[in-house]
Amino acid sequence: MILNLESLKAEISKIRKENSKIKVVTTNGAFDIIHAAHVKTLEEAKKLGDILIVFLNSDSSIKKYKGEKRPIIHERERAEIISSLKSVDYVCIFLEDTPLKALSEIKPDIHVKGGTFIQEKIDEEKKLIESWNGIFKTLPVVEGYSTTNIIDKILEMYRE
Repeated sequence: MILNLESLKAEISKIRKENSKIKVVTTNGAFDIIHAAHVKTLEEAKKLGDILIVFLNSDSSIKKYKGEKRPIIHERERAEIISSLKSVDYVCIFLEDTPLKALSEIKPDIHVKGGTFIQEKIDEEKKLIESWNGIFKTLPVVEGYSTTNIIDKILEMYRE
């Protein structure tokens, strides 16, 4: 299910009131061209709890750190694809450069980072998560997969 932050916050609050033992897990990323490593990372994240929320970078936030030619896939389409995966319960698109605002609103029990990431950004996320005694966990990189590699392969195959 794709929700904005306010709706997601209300939904998670309701779920937690109904069952205080529910474990909420979050992760975030661009998920521009979905590949097997994305799917495996999301499956591993889901195993850590009961509900998996994916905070998805907006198109504008991706452009800031990946450049004007990215993303390849529009945010709404990326959200639809990610939300269709059986491991994912909720998707929320965030506009900021980092998911810090979204994380502070939801206060997950566990926040997961998979794949490649910028150390300074995850240090901020880790500090925030630990401020309410949440757990910050990194998952190993699934080797051989990356959106950039897929783009490079396509360009090479179709180069004249």
